Amino acid sequence: MEDEEIVRRMARMILETHGYSVLEAGDVKDALRLCLENSATIDLLLTDVIMPVMSGRVLAEHITSFCPGLPVVYMSGYTDDAIVRHGILEEDILFLQKPFTRDSLLGKVREALTSVQV
Repeated sequence: MEDEEIVRRMARMILETHGYSVLEAGDVKDALRLCLENSATIDLLLTDVIMPVMSGRVLAEHITSFCPGLPVVYMSGYTDDAIVRHGILEEDILFLQKPFTRDSLLGKVREALTSVQV
């Protein structure tokens, strides 16, 4: 879930190029619909933290209520320290700083997926 189209498309391109299947959502309504329709096949939620309508944290809470144990990677242009200090996220979350590189995105996705398999 990423409301900025260019960031969303870049993430999708990187992930699909490296063998991941991606469900792309540009707004909260689409993200919730896609997750409800595909809950059995979703392995990870990658979401922006600051979005219109609903924060990434609240979106993740909704989605993990019907997909328990789903790993979540939060991304933001704000530093992880700034969003933790302002109470948006806890310190122990998986966080991807924007702008991200191919390697940082892939590394964070692998880290999230590996943490579930352990």
